[in-house]
Amino acid sequence: MSNETISDDKMSGNNQSPSTGRFLVGNACILVATMFWGINVSFTKALIPQWMTSDSISAVRLIGGCVLFWIASLFIKNSHIDRQDWRNLLLGGFVGLFGFIYLFVMSLRYANPIDVSIIMTLPPMFVILMGILFQHHRPSVIEIVGVVISFAGAVIVITAGGNGKAGSDNLLGDALAVASTICYAFYLVILEEPTRKYKPVSMLRWVFLFAAIPAIALTIGFDKLPILHTDAAAPWLEISFILLCPTFIAYFLVQPAIKSIGSELVSLYQYLLPAFATASAVLMGLDKLKWVQIAAMAVIIGGMALTNIGKRRHKQ
Repeated sequence: MSNETISDDKMSGNNQSPSTGRFLVGNACILVATMFWGINVSFTKALIPQWMTSDSISAVRLIGGCVLFWIASLFIKNSHIDRQDWRNLLLGGFVGLFGFIYLFVMSLRYANPIDVSIIMTLPPMFVILMGILFQHHRPSVIEIVGVVISFAGAVIVITAGGNGKAGSDNLLGDALAVASTICYAFYLVILEEPTRKYKPVSMLRWVFLFAAIPAIALTIGFDKLPILHTDAAAPWLEISFILLCPTFIAYFLVQPAIKSIGSELVSLYQYLLPAFATASAVLMGLDKLKWVQIAAMAVIIGGMALTNIGKRRHKQ
């Protein structure tokens, strides 16, 4: 652990509980990142398939993000990465980041943006399950019930999406969205310790590099994309926003957020993603909010609220 982190922990008086200032900064960072991710759902959907393919958007985010973080690293003093942390950085990039972004963008190719945003509230559940499986956490009965309820909410979204051909597309898209949330939860869990040790840019340049390597295969046929053969400004503004805000800035903000408030609380901010995604999707005319989506959102949030009540009681 770096001297800076140790110093901060001593000032807080507790290695586990951040000071009030750090706590507020951590919450502000993940709030802004979540807002960017919510808007990103609608912008990505707007680009597919008229202007770009799902593969090309993933490639732009991963390779472009890698380039931005390496450029940013030229202007700071970078942390030395300890040998024992390279495995986590590799898995966090190759499995967590690449898997999350690729599967997330693919899900928007088939499913509607509001359904996807509701499913994206599931990472807290998977963070808890990974803690049980890999960190030997012992959940209470209330926590288990809460996780089951949240999963039921996701099932409502998946099974209620459309009918006929559109329904089969929605089913595939929703399934891909669930897989992407598992990758994001994995990303949060496996990089929690390195995040507490290294500066955001120093760590993320490597994480994005490991994610960009498999993304090179997604650039095949890039020269044929309609966006490269148009004078329209809208698609260029949308892809620029996607690269800069929900990719570069948001992932930069996630690191101090995890460092200040922990991966579990960071994952809870996914509850706000549907609000931002729904607002942007409705304003852009991409989707309409349905009662079944509201019900599913309430079930997921209710289940996770129950889980967190159980977690607090379990720790007392």
